[in-house]
Amino acid sequence: MSYKHGIYISEVATSIVPPVRVSAGLPVVFGTAPVHLAADPAEVNKPVLCYTYGEAVSQLGYHADWGKYTLCEFIKSHFALFKMAPVVFVNVLDPAVHKKEVNQTITLTNSVGTIKSSEVIITSLVVKKQDGTKLTAGTNYHSAYDDNGYVVLTSTGNDTEFVCTYSEVDPGLVTGSADIVGGIDNSTGKQEGLELVDAVFPYFRLVPGLIVAPGWSHDPTVSAVMAAKAESINGIFKALALTDIPTSTVKKYTDVPNWKNQNNYTSTRQVACWPKVKLGGDIYHLSTQAAGVLCKTDSENNDVPYVSPSNHNLQANGACLADGTEVYLDLQQANYLNGEGIVTALNFIGGWKLWGNRTAAYPANTDPKDAFIPIRRMFDWHGNTFIQTYWQKVDAPTNRRLIDTVIDSENIRLNGFTAREYILGGRVEFLKEENPVTDLMDGIIRFHTYMTPPSPAREISNTLEYDISYLKTLFS
Repeated sequence: MSYKHGIYISEVATSIVPPVRVSAGLPVVFGTAPVHLAADPAEVNKPVLCYTYGEAVSQLGYHADWGKYTLCEFIKSHFALFKMAPVVFVNVLDPAVHKKEVNQTITLTNSVGTIKSSEVIITSLVVKKQDGTKLTAGTNYHSAYDDNGYVVLTSTGNDTEFVCTYSEVDPGLVTGSADIVGGIDNSTGKQEGLELVDAVFPYFRLVPGLIVAPGWSHDPTVSAVMAAKAESINGIFKALALTDIPTSTVKKYTDVPNWKNQNNYTSTRQVACWPKVKLGGDIYHLSTQAAGVLCKTDSENNDVPYVSPSNHNLQANGACLADGTEVYLDLQQANYLNGEGIVTALNFIGGWKLWGNRTAAYPANTDPKDAFIPIRRMFDWHGNTFIQTYWQKVDAPTNRRLIDTVIDSENIRLNGFTAREYILGGRVEFLKEENPVTDLMDGIIRFHTYMTPPSPAREISNTLEYDISYLKTLFS
């Protein structure tokens, strides 16, 4: 050691660890997008983080046919109607795979003709004269998409007809069980479909809060995988799957609970939604608008998910089935669905509202942390935050300083939540009975958090009584 003479400074780590800020309701949305229409097309089967409507359209494209391009529904709802951000999108529609070949003769009027299809992959277009002579793009003709996604052809000569050969995107070739569920590509080892939930945090350092697949989650196979992924993301994080019950086959509200149970829509980390909702001429899956309501509610409460999304406004002016048939539920009918663990839409007081506090696990599971949406989300959010905050302490020496740091930091955080009434109370303990010597020797330590988020006030009663004692005021 060198000889020292004077005053020297050293530092020790702060005994209190500030929590990592975690977005409670980040939606990760799976589906199909018209990437062939995009200005800067995103890679297929790769998470795309978007903060604005323009960003999403630039990378994923946009088309009003939401039956073919399911991500476009979420783009409009989340960015345009609810004005929420960010969103992670995963497009599984691959123009190189999900396509068909087309030959068509186009008649030109004043040197201009149109291929009236919004599925044309313009880079695949081959244009010839009637005699078979191949024409050169940019020299003999120009091609471009118009506002409808149609391809407009302009001849630079005197042509009256073009013989066109091209590939068309075919969204009908996308299937829920193969493409949305996905898996691991055997040849490349790449993740595909719902497997990409695990890629969100490595890509963006953001933890998924909601898993959504409008247009696909009514498929029991897709729903089951969504719920399974929500249970374990990267092996440690938790989320909530927003799923739909089909309105094309389940048309009566009394049939919904039986379908839900028969198809195993019963996970503690799943919300089951029925029917659809509409705004003007647009029809939305209820899961799409439920995501908007959840994110908006969180944003109004400091991004802490302790408030139920129930009884908060939808961006809708009606409820309907897949074919547009209107659905009107009165309070008793809507409450019947709620009692079966189904979230619905209700127009009762204050306009159209999302109606229902229960996860899909209810009524089979009545544990408040599993059955109430906001309590389930609070537990998951708190756990996700704990993981990210103390990851920096993994592999640190197991000593009293480490234990006190975690206990003190967490108790300060929980006391703050209690003061702001995010929870009714909470504490963290390091219990001897939960930490046997053999585990401590092996580097395993366990903390125990006691926490009580408030239950939503789903029923408020007031007893009215005729009090005869007030009759004496007649003689005052």
